[in-house]
Amino acid sequence: MLYLISSCIALLLGPIFYRFFATNNGLHKGLDGFIFVSLGGLVLVHILPELLEHGGLLAIFFVLLGLWGPTASEKIFHKYSEITHNLTLVLGIGGLLLHTLTDGGAMVLAQQEHNSNLLALGVILHRLPVGVAIWWLLKPQVGTRWASAVIASMMVLTAIGYFAGEQWLTQLSLDNTAYLQAFVTGSILHVVVHQPHGQPDTGDSGRFKYQAGVGSLLGLGLLFVLLMMDSGGHEHHHHESSYEHLIDWMLTIAPVLLLSYGIAAIRFHFGQSPTTSSRRSLWLQRLCGPEALVISLVLLGPIFALTQTASLLMIGTILTLTKAMPTDPHLDTPSSPIRFGFAHLIDRSAPWVLLSLILANLIGHPSVPLANPYAQVAILLMVFLPMRFCNLGAAVLAVALAYSGWEPIAVFLPLIAAPWLNIKQLKLLSPLQAIAAIAALLVSLYVANMWIGHWQTLFAFPSFIQVVSLSILAILFALSLLRLGPRDFLGKLMVIRGKPHDHHHDHGHHH
Repeated sequence: MLYLISSCIALLLGPIFYRFFATNNGLHKGLDGFIFVSLGGLVLVHILPELLEHGGLLAIFFVLLGLWGPTASEKIFHKYSEITHNLTLVLGIGGLLLHTLTDGGAMVLAQQEHNSNLLALGVILHRLPVGVAIWWLLKPQVGTRWASAVIASMMVLTAIGYFAGEQWLTQLSLDNTAYLQAFVTGSILHVVVHQPHGQPDTGDSGRFKYQAGVGSLLGLGLLFVLLMMDSGGHEHHHHESSYEHLIDWMLTIAPVLLLSYGIAAIRFHFGQSPTTSSRRSLWLQRLCGPEALVISLVLLGPIFALTQTASLLMIGTILTLTKAMPTDPHLDTPSSPIRFGFAHLIDRSAPWVLLSLILANLIGHPSVPLANPYAQVAILLMVFLPMRFCNLGAAVLAVALAYSGWEPIAVFLPLIAAPWLNIKQLKLLSPLQAIAAIAALLVSLYVANMWIGHWQTLFAFPSFIQVVSLSILAILFALSLLRLGPRDFLGKLMVIRGKPHDHHHDHGHHH
């Protein structure tokens, strides 16, 4: 009974937090950063792996439908964009209400002898960002009365789930509702990402990026605590192996990634700068840095690195000779090599590194049936086209996919395609340029398929160096979050938009 009361109190803290933080715009931005990271992180790292395990690859389709469906509807039915967005909000809240039933049942299971009490504590703690998010989303939209009704409903449903126990969990298990929960999960992501009640950006909005960054770091801290406490025998809380994979990958990659940032600072010092007028140099930096080659060499082996180098030289030469220009230029490039390598480049690459790890953890999940190399390549091409991967993020994705057991040809594809094979870059190319570059890509894949074998690590860093490197990297990424704020930080990804909806004033908005 104590667990039930504690979980309800955790929900009630939402309105209290909102009332306190809404009194100051800077604190409000901090609250936005906290919800954006904690709730979004719970979905990406905790809920989606569960959905994949129970719903397979089709679950990703329903997540994307919930995420992008409202955006497409608002563009197609522009006149009814507010109705579409409000319907998405209702679906997201409905999904959280459905999830509340299983939370109540999970606390019952936590009281059994063979399960850990940390399971119940994890459920209670993860309701803190949920309670704050409910009030944050609903109070400005529909007022205090309806927001209070939803909070009260969540408390009632928690009690029902608690007293009904395992019977509710059997009926509402992920096996029975995987696709429904996948769809509402996408709806939750849509609402959180697009900040439905936010104010339009103003010229002085940068004043509050630091507060937003602090809030996001607090959200990351809470997310880390929740994942570390996520234990027990219940089907809703047993993905320790998934988290262990992420931690192992980060420990392995961290020393080499730090080395790559150092090499980037050195090449900047010797004139390899994004401000150069040399088209060949610009393409070299876009395709491989060349600091991304270090990641391939150390973590995938010399055969991968040599084949990648030859392939990128061929693709880069074609793009240079045909006078193609790379998209997404570097803005406000610093003059200091140290600031370039360990601040400017981190601001650009850190979101891609994190996305690559999460993405590999999802599509490389054992329950996703992607053993066929052609299916793996097709999925990766679908991922690359709408995005603007940087070369370091592409190398990290390749390494994580290799560790997930993907075929060598699929592991090789991100190394030579991800930095340039996207819709925005292809729009800048003439038909002849695009055909020539894609032909070079196909030749490279054919040769790689015949030439490269299984990947192999060149050498492994001692565990002490891995831990220290990951700690330093975490600090550098945290400083980037503080500089940019969470929405601008993830705004480096084309699929994330930091601009809020403004349904109350102007129906001419777009995502």
